[in-house]
Amino acid sequence: GPGPAAGPGPRRAARDAAGRPGAPRVVLASVRAEELSVDECLRAVREPGVGAVALFVGTVRDHDHGRAVTELEYTAHPRAGAEITRVADDVAAMYPVLTVAVTHRTGLLGIGDIAVVVAVGAAHRDEAFAACRRLIDEVKAQVPIWKRQVFADGSSEWVGAC
Repeated sequence: GPGPAAGPGPRRAARDAAGRPGAPRVVLASVRAEELSVDECLRAVREPGVGAVALFVGTVRDHDHGRAVTELEYTAHPRAGAEITRVADDVAAMYPVLTVAVTHRTGLLGIGDIAVVVAVGAAHRDEAFAACRRLIDEVKAQVPIWKRQVFADGSSEWVGAC
């Protein structure tokens, strides 16, 4: 039989007995302190029925509303991992897509670092793009991750915190 699992690796989309695509699958959903990989998300959503992959990569920019930004810090609630999975499942169920992956970084990030990666695999581009857009919007709106911006003058502010 197979050896011990090496952690949650990519899973393939569900298929019914005739080999047709079944329910969309969230193949990767993670909130982590480690550097994110676009390639990891791309590999996770590829499968034989996927004819289009839409990707969104959010990076740290050097400005916000005219102020110079030097770094960002993301802090996540302990339930953020469960919430990002829930949001990904919800969005995957709304669109005719086959596979979904989303990863979000925590900790201190510098200019140009990747903060979030969303990948959606579908048979066609329209649904891949629509689901990708919806997923990043819902992650930002619903997952309890807060961003602190540090400005060039040494001041900082929390963004999106209630």
